[in-house]
Amino acid sequence: MQDRIRAFEGIHNFRDYGGYRTHDGGTLRTGLLWRSGQHVDATPVDLQAIASLKLATIIDLRGNQERADFPCARPAGFAAKVLFADGETAGSGQAPHIQAGESVITASQAHERMVDLYRLMPFRPLLGEIYQAYFRTLAYDDGASLLHCLAGKDRTGLAAAIAHHLLGVHDDDVMADYMLTNSAGNIEARIAAGAKTVRANFGPAMHEDAVRTLMSVDPAYLNTALVAIKAEHGTIRAYARELLGVDDAMLSAMQARLVG
Repeated sequence: MQDRIRAFEGIHNFRDYGGYRTHDGGTLRTGLLWRSGQHVDATPVDLQAIASLKLATIIDLRGNQERADFPCARPAGFAAKVLFADGETAGSGQAPHIQAGESVITASQAHERMVDLYRLMPFRPLLGEIYQAYFRTLAYDDGASLLHCLAGKDRTGLAAAIAHHLLGVHDDDVMADYMLTNSAGNIEARIAAGAKTVRANFGPAMHEDAVRTLMSVDPAYLNTALVAIKAEHGTIRAYARELLGVDDAMLSAMQARLVG
């Protein structure tokens, strides 16, 4: 699992989410599916490494305010197509983990707020809009893609999990990939970067373990979103078809491109 993680100086949670076996005996191709947090603090060395990936498309799940507050650095000669939704994908101008921090003091409160946010996340209209663009990219666009939000764990984690489910990755591997956020790269640096923003919004009263809860992932978070999807649509496949426009032709195209 750790082999898929790329070490960067100023970018957190950067990894390949291909390489998993699928139910039909295939394997997701590597080098095509990348995910990460934002790139505002990318160093020149980081940017050289990103350029070497030859990205064709970046799917930026952040909203307008986040993109304005944390503009991504780009390598010289950057030519990738950048997709985003015009509006606020988290229901406010803040990332979910920051939004969840409002009025939170303890870790248990932080956990409860994150669960509540995941229950609603799959149905946010503008997030659904950029998810639609994401799946069109997976199906029809040549070259490697990078999926990211602010921390690369919530909106990104849910999108990657849905893609894995649709492509036939085993449930255990879907969760294992999601949980890599808690061990990928320099964890302390990532938590410190997130804590700075959380505390700037909500002050010093929040317990340190509450900050860590907001900056981490937990099986209960993803499971809450998937249960909500199934309660509303019956299956993840039906949700993707009805809300994200992933019809049978698009799914077949995704499988042809990404499963070897």
